[in-house]
Amino acid sequence: MNLNIGILGGGSWGTTLGSLISRNTPTKIWARSSKTVEEINEQHSNEKYLPGVKLSESLKAVTSIRKAVKRADVVVMAVPSHSFRQVLEDAKPHIRPWVPIISLTKGLEEGTHMRMTQIIETVMPGHPAGVLTGPNLAREIMAGQAAASVIAMVDDTLAQALQKVFRSGLFRVYTNDDVIGCELGGALKNVIAIAAGMGDGAGAGDNTRAALITRGLAELTRLGVAMGGKPATFAGLAGMGDLVATCNSSKSRNWTVGYNLGKGRKIEDIIAEMSMVAEGVKTCGVVRELGKKHDLAMPITEEVYKVLHEGNTVGDAFRGLLRHESGSEADPG
Repeated sequence: MNLNIGILGGGSWGTTLGSLISRNTPTKIWARSSKTVEEINEQHSNEKYLPGVKLSESLKAVTSIRKAVKRADVVVMAVPSHSFRQVLEDAKPHIRPWVPIISLTKGLEEGTHMRMTQIIETVMPGHPAGVLTGPNLAREIMAGQAAASVIAMVDDTLAQALQKVFRSGLFRVYTNDDVIGCELGGALKNVIAIAAGMGDGAGAGDNTRAALITRGLAELTRLGVAMGGKPATFAGLAGMGDLVATCNSSKSRNWTVGYNLGKGRKIEDIIAEMSMVAEGVKTCGVVRELGKKHDLAMPITEEVYKVLHEGNTVGDAFRGLLRHESGSEADPG
């Protein structure tokens, strides 16, 4: 395969994907830290984000955005939502016309409520935009465990071409034309994962976690469909698959935030100790605002928001959920 891939972002998932696809095709990854770049090139590791993991020797790292993307046939955005727009703006002068831009970011932009592909379409009009998403815990994939993901683009022919770029060994990639649904599934599930972690940290048990996951899926599906996603998407890898993985794993950043909240710790202290971004912390407020905009009941999101931003305790959150009236399971609430 002769396609050149440029990845912007040297965190856990960007580095993992870079290591995988560099076995298929030439791949360069940009990281802010010169120390990280040197480590990837010389030690074939990224200990800050993937401790103990050996990366492909084919993966090349650079400190210059221009060098990462100037010859790229595909650009992959692997930065947090809060820096997505700025990094893309910085890359814009160096990306050749019509090059596809794929987002790995599972979040929504604060203030604008925009999905990452909407930012791509705004900043880089004329460039095909897509998202690669699914139940993808980076450390498990680097350990050689099987996983599956979805490449979502409006142009199915292009999605099929990129499917060959991203799949590798036990990492399977499916296609989907529902960009909105796939992108929202990845962003919205992070809020539910915080709730599941809160329950686990407080010792709520398996029944509670199962109820949170199931009602959380109903909650994110309601909002996702209201925003233009297809219902079936939320029962697939980008919806239920990602939700189940994120709500059940101690490797999940968002679950970890919730777990520590459930243990009684303050959100400021939890975030200060993390080297990686838990997107659900920022996304929660956006999801809450979108729920109000579409006049939807979002009880789990509401209670998580109060814990994160209004000083409520995890006990307050569960009492709040218990006060929420339970009607028919088919009801939109």
